[in-house]
Amino acid sequence: MANSPQARKRARQAVKRREHNIALKSKFRTVIKQTVYAIEDGDKDKAAEAYKNAVPVIDGMVSKGIIHKNKAARHKSRLNKRIRAIA
Repeated sequence: MANSPQARKRARQAVKRREHNIALKSKFRTVIKQTVYAIEDGDKDKAAEAYKNAVPVIDGMVSKGIIHKNKAARHKSRLNKRIRAIA
């Protein structure tokens, strides 16, 4: 248990930051799922629109340090590849 006032404050901050990061990760997963569902529906325009909305969210996770830049690049690349494969 934190004993000094500084340690108590850092513990409180850690809890708040953790909750905030969990919410951001949830948003990240949601936009990816929305794009995947649009791809599975087979509507290329809808999928492209969902991808266009997902990219800034994914890039924002990188700038905030929530996910690694290579993970973001991998997700964007795979989603874009699946969108281009729609006939």
